[in-house]
Amino acid sequence: MFKTVKSMRISLCFLIVICAFGIRLVLAEDDEISLTKFGSKSGPTIKFFYCYSCGYKRVFEEYVSILRQKYPELHIYGQNYDPPGYKMFIAKFLGTAKILIILLIVSGVNIAQWLGQPQPFWWEWCLNNKFYACIMVFFICNAVEGQMISSGAFEIHFNDVPVWSKLETNRVPQPAELFQIIDNHIQMLFPERSQLEMSFNK
Repeated sequence: MFKTVKSMRISLCFLIVICAFGIRLVLAEDDEISLTKFGSKSGPTIKFFYCYSCGYKRVFEEYVSILRQKYPELHIYGQNYDPPGYKMFIAKFLGTAKILIILLIVSGVNIAQWLGQPQPFWWEWCLNNKFYACIMVFFICNAVEGQMISSGAFEIHFNDVPVWSKLETNRVPQPAELFQIIDNHIQMLFPERSQLEMSFNK
């Protein structure tokens, strides 16, 4: 009995530490919305909201490289596009549940004993095969999380105005198309100037 209580306390401590670390990571991501920023504080901004699980972070980084060369004082921001509604909630729930289940398996806690019920055969198998059980829980939960947050998005905002949506067009813009969009918006912002002081290289 003492051994069970001790293992429960250890599991609880691990869970608290991991949850606190996870919360810090989430808050840090929220605070650091701008993954990339160039130039001074007076220039226009362009923001990318992309699907990280779809591999669009690499596309975003490629655009950062070419936009930095063509528009050196353009502020470039990027962040993961969080799908709306229940999908994001399920993904976050699975992330927490995954850690909790793995901790319970590693610590060998008998959940059924807490409820006064006989231990299910699948939980007994997990306790007897901790390594394989943890691997299975980890990869299954990750696969479901990936499906939940996979939006396919690659949204672009110029000065907080939506200028491109992959969710609507079903494709990522070509560099020439994005250049044209940026040039048009710059001309609307500065109609009296044929060439900006920001040294945009055309």
